[in-house]
Amino acid sequence: MPLLMPKRVKFRKIQKGRIRGKATQGNQVNFGEYGLQALEAGRITARQIEAGRVAANHVLASEGRIWVRLFPHRSVTSKPAETRMGKGKGEPDHWVAVVKPGTVMYELEGVPEEVAKTAFQRISHRMPIRVRFVYRKHRS
Repeated sequence: MPLLMPKRVKFRKIQKGRIRGKATQGNQVNFGEYGLQALEAGRITARQIEAGRVAANHVLASEGRIWVRLFPHRSVTSKPAETRMGKGKGEPDHWVAVVKPGTVMYELEGVPEEVAKTAFQRISHRMPIRVRFVYRKHRS
């Protein structure tokens, strides 16, 4: 499966910026029963998002449902190795999702809590930031 990336963007190259503050949107479990929440700010690459999804699917063995609540909207540029300074900004290299503390990155439903914890533990090993296991606010 190809890596996640936008179909088209208005501007190919984006400035880096800073990740400040806590997540005000996407910070609650809305779709499943269990969620994986970011505890730190960071940039998650499309490869890391996909690796987490594949790892969770291995544990789930076609049971339950998983939601990936991240999408890599931002391009990260890089210049070729051994290139002199100047000559402008590099070409888009890969895509990242900007994550603030509190963002729910993955959600699960339809599996026992122990299976969900195992799946999220596998995902957490593939993430560059600290994460935690969270529940839906009003479980039915």
